[in-house]
Amino acid sequence: MTAELRKLKELASRRHTGSSDRELGCVQLLDISGSMGEPVPESEHPSKIEELNGAASTLPQEILKDQYAAGLLRIATITFGGEVKVVQGFVPVDKFQLPTLEAKGHTPMAEGILRAYALHEEGLARAEKRDQDTYGPWIFMVTDGQPTDSAELLEKARRRIRQGEEDPNSARRIAFFAVGVEGADMEQLAHLSVRPPLKLKGYDYRKMFAWLAESLKQVSRSQPGDRVKLPNTKRYDMEL
Repeated sequence: MTAELRKLKELASRRHTGSSDRELGCVQLLDISGSMGEPVPESEHPSKIEELNGAASTLPQEILKDQYAAGLLRIATITFGGEVKVVQGFVPVDKFQLPTLEAKGHTPMAEGILRAYALHEEGLARAEKRDQDTYGPWIFMVTDGQPTDSAELLEKARRRIRQGEEDPNSARRIAFFAVGVEGADMEQLAHLSVRPPLKLKGYDYRKMFAWLAESLKQVSRSQPGDRVKLPNTKRYDMEL
């Protein structure tokens, strides 16, 4: 058996067991502050948080349709509402399961952003110890309100986002995406993020997570460090 064939068999075996020689990490950073308990007009769900809960399984379901992407992706979820909480650390897609989220409290957005970067740093350090290649990880933040953090903490989060986007090491370059739903302070999001924030039209969180899934699939088919053309956001009811 040639070395190349042995390597291919090894990779196939790893994918079958849900692991890989490469890894793509994504943190979902979800706003569950008190405003998420507000009613949603003309919807089968009485509140935004229920819309979010109903759509939470969309990302893993869509990723699992692609065996290759499912073998690479690791998802974590952090919520910010009253407090910042790591609801689920990095897990393979088939192990992803969120509890029912409840709307509460103020909006410590900057604190949540900084926790998401710290979680990625922990994950990247583990990958480096395993000598494992990584794609530049993602942070995908969804919010419906205005941050209640201090100006100093917001500035610290803004600088951290820029540091992550500009890291010369592509494996450690963290892509930050912000999505605002009805009620979000889009000017504040534009100030925080290097990338223009996206605005979700209406409250169809499923379409938003479907866009994220399709984007991560495309990244998984690329080589680490490659520039990837992402799906058209308009098809998923999101706009710049």
